[in-house]
Amino acid sequence: MAERFKRVFVIVLDSLGIGAAEDAAEYGDVGADTLGHISESVDTFRIPNLQRLGLANLHRLRQVPPMEETQGYFTALCEKSKGKDTMTGHWEMMGLKTSRPFITFTEQGFPPELIRELERRTGHKAIGNKSASGTAIIDEYGEEQIATGDMIVYTSADSVMQICGNEEFFGLEELYRCCKIARELTMKEEWKVGRVIARPYVGRRRGEFKRTSNRHDYAVAPFGKTALNALADAGYDVIGVGKIHDIFCGEGITKKLTSKSSVHGMEQTLELAAEDFEGLCFVNLVDFDAVWGHRRDPQGYAREIEMFDEKLGKLLEVLREDDLLILTADHGNDPTYRGTDHTRERVFFLSYSKSFKSGGGLPEQDTFAVVGATVCDNFSVKMPEGTIGTSILGQLR
Repeated sequence: MAERFKRVFVIVLDSLGIGAAEDAAEYGDVGADTLGHISESVDTFRIPNLQRLGLANLHRLRQVPPMEETQGYFTALCEKSKGKDTMTGHWEMMGLKTSRPFITFTEQGFPPELIRELERRTGHKAIGNKSASGTAIIDEYGEEQIATGDMIVYTSADSVMQICGNEEFFGLEELYRCCKIARELTMKEEWKVGRVIARPYVGRRRGEFKRTSNRHDYAVAPFGKTALNALADAGYDVIGVGKIHDIFCGEGITKKLTSKSSVHGMEQTLELAAEDFEGLCFVNLVDFDAVWGHRRDPQGYAREIEMFDEKLGKLLEVLREDDLLILTADHGNDPTYRGTDHTRERVFFLSYSKSFKSGGGLPEQDTFAVVGATVCDNFSVKMPEGTIGTSILGQLR
């Protein structure tokens, strides 16, 4: 059977959860609600395009009424995997169920044995070694790094080791070299983080330091084949925008575009919508999570959603009759919640095509994997063996 849609756009609003999952208590996240608490934290919240696709029908919002008739189909997705991080969420979308959460080092930093081996292998002393904001850590240690040549090592609530290097005084290539060594070391089971992230910055003194767009993620490869592999192997385009290539270690990606921001990611998506391709455009918009969620800024988060909504309106205009758009998220990160960690939440599934004859609510789904299964079903491609997820393509009419 020929594909129903020639192009599918899947856009992930990183961390925009819609309320605590049933098992939220297991993660210490009872009462978390990223979208709801953002709405309650601002006086105005203008999201007309998300509104007409059904977001306010799916989740009650103080300032945004539900639509009597939506232009898209909407439902909630519950996560089957263990964990609440970016990789776990994205991998499940594409069919992989993670049974063991990635390890974190939020409370006490990385163990002395790991730091000693990292210092020995790289030739640099490690400073920092704690959970911190990425901007705060370079303000605290940037001048020391310039003076000594030490490397700034830190973590966060995610399963990550992050290494900062001043592009002028430490060197970008040297930073990448150190991160590759760190990735090799952290493949050991007791140190196995999901990602090692190179965090380059520029500037000469505290208050002037600024991170650059030369970030690079060194992620663990998916433990099995995903919907992306199946699509690429079948000859379809699989275009990754933003962090997608890094999240999947390039597995199943036929073309990658790196984004400088979420707004830039949507601009890239608009440019791709004007091109001819056949297959999947998979987009991650990370600023919701990295810039606003972890930094516990609900007002900033609300403004970011509004900026996205504006770009979404432009995308809806240029989509073709044989395009399908799916909007979703990979986990929660309630900016009003305690701490700085992700939150275990349900996520939204909003879908739209100019060819839809109607719209409305669909039954709640018990896995994020309906996304990948639906995309593969559209192209008559079989999901890889061992994956999960059932297509809901037949309900999108």
